[in-house]
Amino acid sequence: MSSREVILGRVRAALGPEPSTPADVARDYRPAGGAVHLDVLVHRLTDYRATVHRCSDGEVAQVVDAILGGRRVVIPAGLPRHWLPESVDVLIDDNLRREDIATADGVVTAAAVAVAETGTVILDAAADQGRRVITLLPDVHICVVRTDQVVAGVPDALARLDPHRPLTWISGPSATSDIELNRVEGVHGPRHLHVVIVPRADTAEQAG
Repeated sequence: MSSREVILGRVRAALGPEPSTPADVARDYRPAGGAVHLDVLVHRLTDYRATVHRCSDGEVAQVVDAILGGRRVVIPAGLPRHWLPESVDVLIDDNLRREDIATADGVVTAAAVAVAETGTVILDAAADQGRRVITLLPDVHICVVRTDQVVAGVPDALARLDPHRPLTWISGPSATSDIELNRVEGVHGPRHLHVVIVPRADTAEQAG
């Protein structure tokens, strides 16, 4: 008997006889439908070194001006234009070359979903979010999230998302660590993430 046969025999003996029917899988893990707490989202994002701004829909342009005023900004074609101040030089992504995107100072997008529990913002390449590449190359990413897009946990987010769309999950600015575990930001994406939280659409309309 070879060493291989001896080892496999011991493994089979340890595993015991094969079950005649598949074992039942417990399905008592937490389902979707948890309560949403915006303060939890803000805490998680801040802990990940993102900067959080809370304002009205009509004040988004002021936030963008304070962060990127006077600089070049890439935007997806479907981004609401009233979010942009006159002080920025706008590049609309109509299949821009990567070289042009990389020379921009920042990018402004909307979001699809934000997960409070994990502090994660998710983009699905919709018209107001654009291609993944525009959120990877510029140094600053400003992402506008409506309060009705915030969900409690990952199961809630998955229930809203289309798995066939290209999904980008963002938890804080791009960061990694070197061999000595020193944090290095900006290697795989923007060094600075600003999340702007605005009231849900119907609330903003009523306020206006």
